Amino acid sequence: MSKLITVNYDGKPRYDIVIESDFSKLAESVKKLGIKNRRLAVITDSNVGAIYADEVKSCLEQTENNVFVYTFEAGEKNKNLDTVQNVYEFLIENKFDRKDMLVALGGGVVGDLTGFAAATYLRGVKFIQLPTSLLAQVDSSIGGKTGVDFRAYKNMVGAFHQPELVYMNISALKSLSRRQFNSGLGEILKHGLIKDALYFEWLKD
Repeated sequence: MSKLITVNYDGKPRYDIVIESDFSKLAESVKKLGIKNRRLAVITDSNVGAIYADEVKSCLEQTENNVFVYTFEAGEKNKNLDTVQNVYEFLIENKFDRKDMLVALGGGVVGDLTGFAAATYLRGVKFIQLPTSLLAQVDSSIGGKTGVDFRAYKNMVGAFHQPELVYMNISALKSLSRRQFNSGLGEILKHGLIKDALYFEWLKD
């Protein structure tokens, strides 16, 4: 499948959501952003990175940019300011500046954390979302919501920071457990219950 949806912000086109069955069009989509001869940092977790980091890095290297990969331990427990500080340190050590870009490769934890790091590093750098879970594809990767947990408080620290691109590889959903898939499906059902009765009935059918 191949589909493109343009998201408007303040009445103007802001970024595209590209829906594909693999990562083969990723380089082409990133090239359209005009990012060239810069540094790209793929931020991912240990679960997703083991499956997709090498492939995504290879795709992004076709954009004539220097690609780095930073991996943190998977899990909600690591969605915190300590991990963000480690990302900052990685970016500083590799001389990332305001014209460089972050790439969030993973589910909601990765997307939220990477987006927050992008919103706050050097007062804000651009970033791309590559959501790999159903929940991230239908919710957290869209709308610019970013943030991390603070001690016992979920998503207490954050910022609204819009991505430059959301690229969804639908085949990544095949790697999800039934529990993870149902979690995303619950969010889809909620959309229908809140906003669109016909959509909800279509989902049930």
